[in-house]
Amino acid sequence: MIAALAAAASLAAAAVAQNSQAPESLLPPGFGEPVAPAPPPVAQPNGAVVQPLPGTPLELPDLEPSPTPTPTPTGPSDEELAQYEMPLFARRSLALVGPVGPADGGFLPGAFGAADGGYLQGLMRRLSAPLPSRWLSISLRRALASRVSTPEGLHGADFAAERAWLLLRMGESVAARSVLQSVDTANATPKYRQVAMQAMLATADPAGLCPLADGAGNSERGWILARAMCAALGNAEGGAKPLMDAARRQRVASGVDLALAQKVVGAGLNSRQAVTIEWDSVVQLTTWRFGLATATGVPISDELYQTVGPQVTGWRALAPAIPIADRARAAESAAAMGVISNAALVDLYAALDAGEETPAALGAIASDLRAAYVGADVATRMRALAQLWDGGESPQGRYARLILTARAAARIRPGDGRAEADRIVAAMLSAGLDRTAQRWRGQVDDGGDAWALLELSDPEANTRLSYGAVASYTGTGDAALKRKLFFAGLAGLGRLSAQDIESGAEAFDVRIGAENSWTRALDRAVSERQPATVLLLAGIGMQAQSWRHVPPAALYRIVAALRAVGLGGEARMIAAEAVSRA
Repeated sequence: MIAALAAAASLAAAAVAQNSQAPESLLPPGFGEPVAPAPPPVAQPNGAVVQPLPGTPLELPDLEPSPTPTPTPTGPSDEELAQYEMPLFARRSLALVGPVGPADGGFLPGAFGAADGGYLQGLMRRLSAPLPSRWLSISLRRALASRVSTPEGLHGADFAAERAWLLLRMGESVAARSVLQSVDTANATPKYRQVAMQAMLATADPAGLCPLADGAGNSERGWILARAMCAALGNAEGGAKPLMDAARRQRVASGVDLALAQKVVGAGLNSRQAVTIEWDSVVQLTTWRFGLATATGVPISDELYQTVGPQVTGWRALAPAIPIADRARAAESAAAMGVISNAALVDLYAALDAGEETPAALGAIASDLRAAYVGADVATRMRALAQLWDGGESPQGRYARLILTARAAARIRPGDGRAEADRIVAAMLSAGLDRTAQRWRGQVDDGGDAWALLELSDPEANTRLSYGAVASYTGTGDAALKRKLFFAGLAGLGRLSAQDIESGAEAFDVRIGAENSWTRALDRAVSERQPATVLLLAGIGMQAQSWRHVPPAALYRIVAALRAVGLGGEARMIAAEAVSRA
């Protein structure tokens, strides 16, 4: 048990119930107290309504996690400094918070510019996740994890908590934890503690709660049990028994929730407890149950995973304590969401291929992937690729297979794979291999999917296409929708003249000139050079269940805005993804 807990903690520390809802509550009913009323639903540019988030991460739906905002401190007193455990040189400023600096690929500190803290907080809370776009999710994760300046009007720890809360809803449990850990625990606020409990349980690491447990309120039930678990894990004097006995007397929890806490206690040193977890009466998986069960090696049924939102798919895929075979299907879905990279997905199947007890179905996928990379001849490799692509059981699953095979597809020479050019090019672009994909220029049919993807993704594009070329695009599937998205992407990338944009907007009924509060906010963020704010607003404009429900006009605005603030590569990948997944 201890090994499983340690593995979960070390991996998370090293790495940076529905689609419209925030992550499921982490505690059983009664845990946590309401702290603030939720905001009203917010109308979006596509006419959809974003429901208010559950405000406290410790409870099921109605309220959002917003304790009274914590004012930024003016500075500690001499008495407080004397109690501070870290020396002055080791303390981290709340003025600049985040784990990823510019040298590591993060945004510059001023990525949010002079945007008001309350405004940014409102955007983050109203952003429904996961998003339909893998590439927008990847870009937004990068912005949220960057070491950026705390905006005016927000406490630095609260700002970290808001970013982590959004990352959790995106399925990014490890990144959320990393953002929280960029704040010294001595600076923890009530909001920070709420989200930290979510993040530690989403990464299946109850031991991660221990640095915060002693400072939490005595009336908060989740922290009462956390202190008992930490006493056992840390082999504290007196042990966990008195704390668990007190929790029972106070009726802090019961049933499987109390049993899971007891199981964590049983994983501590010198414990003689053996606790059996029975799921028979459980009809809802919560984050509390997910985190403690995963940390202690208790299997969770597929039926219970069906009771939670899609963000838990990302948590499951990233949890090292879950057996690799059980993570494989979740990992494919997480890759389509943007949580798992092509390299990580290939590594997972490579481990399955080398395993001795891999289930037959997963072993067949791993074998096909090996053949796609190192098959004896081109025909063998192409056959393996086609078999993997055809094995996707849903639109998301089919896109995940493109991600899985991206680098294997890149090994196919244009002359050898012409019949599968559309899927080969789409596979390469799903992993961002835009320059490699351009080798196929002149080798694909004009007006087809591969041609359109190459036009949208070309990093060296310096010529414009004509309206006639756009109108001639006859992609597979819903050609009418794809043509609209292709037009919107090209227009946003500046690949069409003003006259052709006007002609296309009228012919395809894509009202790219329409204005509303969202477009004005996006234009303002662009004019003030705020790339991170632009990404938040892009997410607000792309809140839909799938690419089929993303308005082409919104795609145009998003692509144009990203390009205008220096995120041209991200803009090209999002435009190409739209055509690939529509």
